Amino acid sequence: MDTDYIVKAEGLQVYYGASHVLHGVDFNVKKGETVSLMGRNGMGKTTTLRSILGFVPPKEGRVEVFGQDVTGARPFNIIKRHLAYVPEGRGMFHNLSVREHLEMPARLGMDGTSRWTFERVMETFPRLSERLTNMGGQLSGGEQQMLAIGRALMTNPELLILDEATEGLAPLIREEIWRIIQIIKNDGISTIIVDKNIGPILDMADRNIILVKGNIVFEGTSDELRENPEILATHIGV
Repeated sequence: MDTDYIVKAEGLQVYYGASHVLHGVDFNVKKGETVSLMGRNGMGKTTTLRSILGFVPPKEGRVEVFGQDVTGARPFNIIKRHLAYVPEGRGMFHNLSVREHLEMPARLGMDGTSRWTFERVMETFPRLSERLTNMGGQLSGGEQQMLAIGRALMTNPELLILDEATEGLAPLIREEIWRIIQIIKNDGISTIIVDKNIGPILDMADRNIILVKGNIVFEGTSDELRENPEILATHIGV
């Protein structure tokens, strides 16, 4: 049982109906590691995340969380193993207030402590402290993303998964989200980031993975990508 890895996925073969989306993808995240998942739209990034989390079980392959086989388990039973997921679209509950969004999922971390408390989330997201009685649907896109990340942190996760972390946000709000992600990284929480803003990703990630049509075509450090810009030009278009 390899507990150096929070998530270890091997040979993921995933289909949507007759469409073969992932072709034997291997993907892992170690404790304290920040990993980016890159690729153009439709290349399998979100499917990789959803397959790991049980929303789209692989037809073939294996998924482990902290060394335990969770292949085919229901999403709730995977996520409760100290993972947190901020999906594209943010997943707001329009009938819950900001305070309720934060208090409802709160739980202790794996070590039995709460490093991320309601008070700490308020300090990290001061804008939310002014919106505690507002409903989720009454917030701006940036505020919703802050709330989605704050809600995830209230579970005191070992791994935070961010799908399209800054999609559609104004530049100043994007900067704020990246500042918060850096705080999370400094706190020792492992992170998987999917985002189209390559510059901040390269500054943040310990390791980068590029997907093309459900196949991994590159895996390496940010320095390797900076030294080989043709890789990004070919597969990402930047």
